[in-house]
Amino acid sequence: MSAIPALTNAQLNKRIISVVVFTFFCYLSIGLPLAVLPGYVHNQLGYSSFVAGLIISLQYFATLISRPQAGRYADLLGPKKVVLAGLVLCGASGALSILAVIFNSSPLVSLLLLAMGRVVLGFGESLTATGSILWGINVVGTVQSARVISWNGVATYLAMAMGAPLGVMLNSLFGIPGFAGLIVVMAILGFWMATRRPAVKVQVGERTSFSQVFGKIWIYGLCLGLGTVGFGTIATFITLYFSHHGWSGAAFSLTLFSCGFILMRLLFNNSISRFGAMRVSLVSFTIECIGLLIIWQASSVWMVDLGAFLTGSGFSLIFPALGVEAIRRVKPQNQGSALGLYSAFLDCGLGITGPLAGLLIGHWGIDAIYLAAAGVVLIALALIVRMLMRGDGRSPQPGQ
Repeated sequence: MSAIPALTNAQLNKRIISVVVFTFFCYLSIGLPLAVLPGYVHNQLGYSSFVAGLIISLQYFATLISRPQAGRYADLLGPKKVVLAGLVLCGASGALSILAVIFNSSPLVSLLLLAMGRVVLGFGESLTATGSILWGINVVGTVQSARVISWNGVATYLAMAMGAPLGVMLNSLFGIPGFAGLIVVMAILGFWMATRRPAVKVQVGERTSFSQVFGKIWIYGLCLGLGTVGFGTIATFITLYFSHHGWSGAAFSLTLFSCGFILMRLLFNNSISRFGAMRVSLVSFTIECIGLLIIWQASSVWMVDLGAFLTGSGFSLIFPALGVEAIRRVKPQNQGSALGLYSAFLDCGLGITGPLAGLLIGHWGIDAIYLAAAGVVLIALALIVRMLMRGDGRSPQPGQ
């Protein structure tokens, strides 16, 4: 990678945002259908709630499976080409959703088209998100990896927060073609914008095998996956938790979670470079654990709101902090593979949280899942403490 000239914070952020905007387009495409498609599959096409949920989950499985390969392609072809391909796939998912409506007289054909769209969107997410992060790192330099990953996360959660209500509104006005058409338009706009951005030079040199890269980053990915459980239990079960206690305001708790997440990313963007990734992770896991314990013991709505805010605040910097450590342990030509494998742990954590927490609810009640989630986060905290005691908090050169 060529040397990056000294830039002010504003210049750095401008360069990063010019790339992570593609992540925003991608995750807005993901958020738009989330609150609409299950109802369409169940009410219009006549399939069960299980099938409706499965259609949504197809995207997550596709993302999980394709993350590592997306990173490898970013290493081999360059992040720009990977982002362009990802945007095309995101747009294709919108087009397939429109076709599903056109063929809704045949429920099976319509369902299959929706399923294809979800799978394609999962592949598009892997390519766009991984490519955008690597593109941003190449634009501003590896030393700014934490800043790039942080801004990428802000783009992700802002898009997801906007996507669901916007999708519901467009669906009420125009039906599924309303939000699906917007997905296609965003893909076209994003593709045009990406073509106007200069490509970055692909790093040459011997590339490490997947197994070797995995061996270097798995512990950081594992901690990320464990930390994701707190987010997963709130995102998936907070509405049911409120209903169980006879309270209202679950949506506000989700909003506070997102506010805590975004505020931490914006206010403490430089903490990883100042204090070290592992120390930031230690504090972050502690805050997340406290937030989950507050929800577990909550006797009122305001306590749940406080717990959700703390959980979001704690979870916020875990991905960029541990991601920086993962990237530092591979050579520049393998950073895409490291990012892809590392991100797959997040997908895996989200994927298994729902079913496992559902089983736990059946045995010990819904309150118990937040105690269990706190216990899982505590395991991640113990792993971080162990790594710090071994001296893993120091900053190695890439490839060490």
